[in-house]
Amino acid sequence: MLQVLAASGTAAVAGCMATDNPTDEDTKPSDDGSDDEGLPAAEPVDVDTIGGDPTDVPPPVDWDEPRTHDLTVECSEHVAEIEPGATFHFMTFEGQVPGPMIRVREGDTLNLTFRVPEESNMHPHNIDFHAVYGPGGGAEHTTLAPGDEEATISATMDYAGVHIYHCAVPNMDHHISAGMFGAILVEPRDGLPEVDRELYLGQHELYTDGDTGEEGHHSYDFDAGAAEDPTYVLFNGEAYGFTEDGTQGPMHAEVGETVRLYFASGGPNLTSAVHPIGNVFSRLYRDGDLLSDPARNVETTPVAPGTVTMGEMEMKVPGPVKVVDHALSRAGRKGALAVIDVEGEENPDIYDASGE
Repeated sequence: MLQVLAASGTAAVAGCMATDNPTDEDTKPSDDGSDDEGLPAAEPVDVDTIGGDPTDVPPPVDWDEPRTHDLTVECSEHVAEIEPGATFHFMTFEGQVPGPMIRVREGDTLNLTFRVPEESNMHPHNIDFHAVYGPGGGAEHTTLAPGDEEATISATMDYAGVHIYHCAVPNMDHHISAGMFGAILVEPRDGLPEVDRELYLGQHELYTDGDTGEEGHHSYDFDAGAAEDPTYVLFNGEAYGFTEDGTQGPMHAEVGETVRLYFASGGPNLTSAVHPIGNVFSRLYRDGDLLSDPARNVETTPVAPGTVTMGEMEMKVPGPVKVVDHALSRAGRKGALAVIDVEGEENPDIYDASGE
């Protein structure tokens, strides 16, 4: 374990060691003719959901001197549903997509133990922290085949900001698409402003041999990945998982709260256009920059692959705030939509549905 800290469719929108083999059983050769036969049957899942809990954010830093943190990160691969009836072989840090959020303070030290157990992995893995100054962000010294002895590294967190981490083996596009990315928050020495609620979402694309919404077991398609033509564009590994009809249901907030959203764009290829429908980012820390003054009242922001952005919203009226990729076919047809259900008293001075 880590030790540190739908409403669906259009209506809802109103490297180093052994490389992976592209013909492994969880991938599809581009010329095998299987398109004519349809997908194989959905495989039995081994987790109820692959999607990380958006509310599972470590508490704010409450120390003012450098600390040393001992972390253990373990890789595991799982068959899970993209949406009901459609399965995929996901790759994860700690069994979830995105990987767990890590939170430290500028000047802290991370002592990392990295594991790739043979019983839960088919592929080699490693970890590249964008917050780490060192070869491959740590990837060079953490590359392990399944069953290899665990790796250890130590790094000082000199760069305040919110950064991505991801698997960086030679077939990193496949591994990141399959879920191997997450966020590490390095709080500035003076900390962050207090907010009422924090949420954590990660966007990524799946490139498969099936069609969007097709039931059966989807395998990774390298040609579709190279063409940047995704079958799905997902938040936390699921299509519409955080909507009223989704497997996990909407996120929640209260009128009067300030909500901070950490949004990790794993990619591996697409730049997201993140937009909260019915709200704006009252303060936006572009590209995870926590040292510059935030931008104000931003409606939509680009988040490039390999980037984490932090934005804050004021919840002034009840009702759904829909977080979408404003490349709207992704939101309306491929899965990139989540809902924050805001509850509380009406505020007709701000919004009056009666029109009076």
